[in-house]
Amino acid sequence: MIGTRAAAKAAPDGYTLVMMITGVSLPANTGYDLPKDFAPIGLIAATPIVLMTQASFPATSLADVIALAKKEPGRLTAGTPPPPTVNYFAAELFKALTGAEITIVSYRGTGPLTNDLVGGHVALGFNTIPPALSNIQAGTLRALAVAGPSRSAALPDVPTAAEAGLPGFDAVFYYGLSAPAGTPRPIIERLNRELQAIVTLPEINRRIIEEGSEPVASTPEDYAANIEREEGRWAALVKKLGLKIE
Repeated sequence: MIGTRAAAKAAPDGYTLVMMITGVSLPANTGYDLPKDFAPIGLIAATPIVLMTQASFPATSLADVIALAKKEPGRLTAGTPPPPTVNYFAAELFKALTGAEITIVSYRGTGPLTNDLVGGHVALGFNTIPPALSNIQAGTLRALAVAGPSRSAALPDVPTAAEAGLPGFDAVFYYGLSAPAGTPRPIIERLNRELQAIVTLPEINRRIIEEGSEPVASTPEDYAANIEREEGRWAALVKKLGLKIE
């Protein structure tokens, strides 16, 4: 899974709970098949990718970035964590939607990317909010557009990509909880009830928003549909662009 990480934790009755961050499947040997090997319990949160720049960068809007990229093809650099991540595919999606040529620079993670953005060593960043939020609030980074269906509660003044004139630019990490395939349905339903009760607690909502994410409570069926939808849309982009990820 692109953008998918799994962390196992022991649970009562001998079951193992698995936290998932879902993105997209690729023809790579991950060692597991998410739809076949896991039973979705429910979503927890969503974290959109944000297009951001250093504060002194001349582009102050999404339209400015597109215009600059088209004016000098290939000159603008865009930092992302390495493929296969949702950040990286956000950059590829941006290129596909706009026809703008930008040079993607891979970083080891969002921390090094954020540091280089602040230092002006890379022009653009397809970054998540948490590692960059303090810099955005301090004014050393500028968030131009949120690649999600709605504005971020952490960045309420930043428009969505659709509001900024680029509908379809949607790239979001979805955090969810899964159990091993074959877990009895009553256990899945009990875990889902407990998960929804936790996610909807005001304190938990506040903590999730403070981290730059959006709380999402869902049914197991909603989470399964989310996985299928995300796999389908990203896999289609991978196929269209002929991307190869080892």
